[in-house]
Amino acid sequence: MQISRNYEILMEMVEHYKNLKEVESIGLAGSSTAKTADNKSDYDIYIYGKSEPPVEDRRKIAEKFADKPEIDNHYFETGDTFRLRETGKPIDIMYRNPEFIEGNVKWVWEEGNASLGYTTCFVDNIKKTEVLYDKNGWLEGIKKRVDTPYPEKLALNIIKKNFDYLKDAMFSYRDQIASAVERNDFVSVNHRCAAFLASYFDALFAKNRVLNPGEKKLIPFALNNCKILPENFEKDVVELSVGEVSKRLPAADRMVENLRKILK
Repeated sequence: MQISRNYEILMEMVEHYKNLKEVESIGLAGSSTAKTADNKSDYDIYIYGKSEPPVEDRRKIAEKFADKPEIDNHYFETGDTFRLRETGKPIDIMYRNPEFIEGNVKWVWEEGNASLGYTTCFVDNIKKTEVLYDKNGWLEGIKKRVDTPYPEKLALNIIKKNFDYLKDAMFSYRDQIASAVERNDFVSVNHRCAAFLASYFDALFAKNRVLNPGEKKLIPFALNNCKILPENFEKDVVELSVGEVSKRLPAADRMVENLRKILK
């Protein structure tokens, strides 16, 4: 099967990367381990170490498996991207410092702090990571730290912070959408609607004590994983996301009030 061959090649790559002295742990995460992968999904590989391996060492490994790899991208995190020469499977390698992940786990999962949108995404990423290499057991250790019941304090803080800013707070996302619609500023409308949705889903997932998986396939994810959903959930999310501009604000208002009902 193609899937098994892709995985075989992945494990061959791991054998090369783990020989780099800077590498402490390697994990596979993203849609592959979240069971949401489709034929366009890539392999998300996370390489952990206190310092990044030299660019040329990374290039040499990538060129064993791919033609024209992009090495040392800095669009988001430091990373290397390429397609496997044999199968065409996209590979996205990200380099992370263990201290950064430990800090996020402590701040969010253990101390209960919330952000505006995507609060538990890093926790979700770690929890769903498949350990491919773990020289000193760090990756297994951080996975155990998040393998605990959803903290009640965190859920309440996420709901409070994100729900208030949907509509109730001064200069809320709802107010910003209204201003953008009034100005016929279509770029701003889309930007503010996206921010609204990030906080909306953060509050919804916290209500259901479900970790936030990120920005992809959120409607089916919520339908499959949330026991409590607002009235007209799917219809209103679609309307806010891709509906006519004149319908965006009414959709946002309905979403806030229907979410308010289940949060009570």
